[in-house]
Amino acid sequence: MSLPKLYLGRKIRDLRQSVDMTQQKFAERLGISASYLNQIENNQRPVSASVLLALADRFQIDLAEFSQGDGDRLMSALSEALADPLFDGYSANLQEMKLIVQNAPDLARALITCHQAYRRSSEQLASLDDTVGHRMSAAEPTVYEEVRDFFHFVDNYIHELDTAAEALAAKIGLTEGESAAALARHLETAHGIRLARASDPMLIRRYDPSAELLYLNAYLPAATRSFQTAFQIAELETAAIVDRIAAGAGFRSPGATEICRVGLFNYFAGALMLPYQTFLGAAKELRHDLELLSARFGASIEQVAHRLSTLQRPGAKGIPVFFARIDRAGNITKRHSAAKLQFARFGGACPLWNVHQAFESTGQFIRQLAETPDGVRYLSVATELTKAGGGFNAPHRRYAIAVGCEVTYAGDFVYADGLDLTSRSAYDPIGISCRICERPACPQRSVPPLKAGLTVDVNSRTILPYSFS
Repeated sequence: MSLPKLYLGRKIRDLRQSVDMTQQKFAERLGISASYLNQIENNQRPVSASVLLALADRFQIDLAEFSQGDGDRLMSALSEALADPLFDGYSANLQEMKLIVQNAPDLARALITCHQAYRRSSEQLASLDDTVGHRMSAAEPTVYEEVRDFFHFVDNYIHELDTAAEALAAKIGLTEGESAAALARHLETAHGIRLARASDPMLIRRYDPSAELLYLNAYLPAATRSFQTAFQIAELETAAIVDRIAAGAGFRSPGATEICRVGLFNYFAGALMLPYQTFLGAAKELRHDLELLSARFGASIEQVAHRLSTLQRPGAKGIPVFFARIDRAGNITKRHSAAKLQFARFGGACPLWNVHQAFESTGQFIRQLAETPDGVRYLSVATELTKAGGGFNAPHRRYAIAVGCEVTYAGDFVYADGLDLTSRSAYDPIGISCRICERPACPQRSVPPLKAGLTVDVNSRTILPYSFS
């Protein structure tokens, strides 16, 4: 059987431009003609095996990463947008969408952005009942969605911040499980800032630059206090890097840049507490056991789960992991996937996903083998977490997190032990969202698929009150 043809024009053009070479010079380095390189870059000819080997030899390219499609997130968002009834007259096939994502990703992002704007406008118009003329308050969620998309499409990995955090962790002697003292010591010796107890029980962190004090809630878990200390270090030491990254993101919504800056400081804080290579090695050694990793690094379960989903450093990638946090109403408040599984951008999560069961089993880790409509199988682990602090009368925030991987990597996770990964009946059929899921007989379906043709038979009733094509 012949191998599939690889059209990697954009990637090769981006590589050539990153090393600041003309087509003539780049072609000479590869041992091919400039006209052949021009055809490759314009996707008029596929990349041959000899050219791939030359790229690996002369430019230290990881062939597995270079030739593998990296547009799963963009593909998912594009296919969800095109599923909208707005595009009833057009039905894109998989090959067409792959061509767009691979060769014109900026065009795909522009289409997704237009679809988001259309949805927001439609939702606003639908809510104009007796409040016509009143100011709409949809700006804030839009801002957060925009920032969330920024992190989503950079694969939730910021190389410059990640390596800077790793270097600082080594410099200040941040050892496993001893982060609190080392972080506080560095904050004081490097910046003259001391930790102080916050008197407001609702306060998590407050920095007073004039008094050179960082106030922290003493009743918060140690991992949260360490993270807030790391956040303050990030703000003091990485502001220039963060400002440059946020400014280059091209945000449209007012306030998005500031929210992104906070997100980038958060990213640095997590990378500082859980340095890349050390954490990656521990994750492999402990088989991604969230509790053991949490204990070893003095971090929370959520911090560990989130960090696992960011291990996407070129040349040193971890297992492709998905991570999500969900509230009791079913809203996904954090999401990222380095795996093929991509979360819905609109609507709630699939009710058959085990993350919902976690609220019923406090303190337990719920395991699930699941299969999505595209036939890909996953191991999903979910648990319910509570954030408290401040005593009996303080608010207790409850939410659930889910972390997992494609079943081909399940052997690297302790949570797969004892599960029959080969039995088809062991896998629960889940979807991404009811609005784009095409499973015809799902007993938990809440709404029909967007583009489905519905049939209602008054003489017959099944689990669903309708059928669809």
